[in-house]
Amino acid sequence: AGSGQQSVTGVSAADDGNSYWRVRGRTAAVCQRGTPVRCGQAIRLTHLGTGRNLHSHRFASPLSGNQEVSAFGEAGEGDYLDDWTVVCSGTYWVRDSEVRFQHASTDVFLSVTGEQYGRPIHGQKEVHGMAASSQNNYWKVMEGIFMQPSEVFKAERYHAEL
Repeated sequence: AGSGQQSVTGVSAADDGNSYWRVRGRTAAVCQRGTPVRCGQAIRLTHLGTGRNLHSHRFASPLSGNQEVSAFGEAGEGDYLDDWTVVCSGTYWVRDSEVRFQHASTDVFLSVTGEQYGRPIHGQKEVHGMAASSQNNYWKVMEGIFMQPSEVFKAERYHAEL
């Protein structure tokens, strides 16, 4: 069942070394390091371990029957189905805040609801796309490498407070 692409799964441990993703600009966009991510901006999430992008398309996910989420592409390059919109309150995605990721092409929300795989990835949870927003599609950055905001952003924030 599904597309045959690499599965994306969720684990309970917040410090799992295989759970690191790099935030990048949307497909074919240039995104300078240190540029804050705006709420409503389209991004790509590239898995550090494999170089594949978080991807979704109109295939049914194997366990829940929701929309499949997979890891796609090579060396960070896939296609337009790798683009996700950051849904958050305020102007920017803030480090400690919860966010949703809505697939830019099919509008589903990146979600995890608890369905668990058996062998060979026993206990890992299916990550999939759901049409409705709910508590199952809130995400929060737990740890990683955080870039200092660019000088342009610092100046913009300073002047915005005058």
